[in-house]
Amino acid sequence: MEESNNPKGKLYLIPSLMGEIEPLEVLPLSVKKVIDLCDHFIVENEKSARAFIKRVLPSKHQPDLVLYTTNKFSDPADYPSYLEAARNGEHIGLISEAGAPGIADPGAEIISLAHNEGIRVVPLVGPSSIFMAMMASGMNGQSFAFNGYLPIDNQERKKQIKNLENLSRKTGQSQIFMETPYRNDKLMKDLISICHPDTRLCVAREVTTLEEYIRTQPISWWKNNLPELEKRPAIFILSVE
Repeated sequence: MEESNNPKGKLYLIPSLMGEIEPLEVLPLSVKKVIDLCDHFIVENEKSARAFIKRVLPSKHQPDLVLYTTNKFSDPADYPSYLEAARNGEHIGLISEAGAPGIADPGAEIISLAHNEGIRVVPLVGPSSIFMAMMASGMNGQSFAFNGYLPIDNQERKKQIKNLENLSRKTGQSQIFMETPYRNDKLMKDLISICHPDTRLCVAREVTTLEEYIRTQPISWWKNNLPELEKRPAIFILSVE
């Protein structure tokens, strides 16, 4: 069916903020327009999603909003029902808890369902800590891989760090990964103790916020210049060139 004749609503992928900052400093006007357009939203956390919507568009009538959640308490069997409004011609907004929907985000499953049903998926421009860290790292932007969270088990995590370093050495590919904020300091110590002194590491903390910190240096430099990372969201990139 031609897109112009498709009676279904659209699924808009709405980027959110990654910290306490004025929305229009990092979000384009299109985000405000789409939030105004939608009354149905798929979110990770209802309370923070409502707060985000209110910050972007204070005039939005909150009682009219219909929110569906995708988190560890949600039943994936319910996800197809979340798209019912789009089947009936209404637009739906998908909001990530922080950053870009579908990137290291549970919203990817909803997006896949929308494609299967012929519902048009419309991504909006906005911040992604993963891509912004890569942009600012000065590392190989022609070939890079996002590896998600490293293993929780101590030995498995150390093994994975060495594997990522060896892969970058072999291919020149930048290796991106992240950690739960309260384990960032432990990860940083592991990186310093395991990686070769000449291996480059980029640490991108609290991207787009007033506390933003992005630095790329060899492991040898980091040994004497540990950043404050405890309980602060961060992205890490390894590169051996």
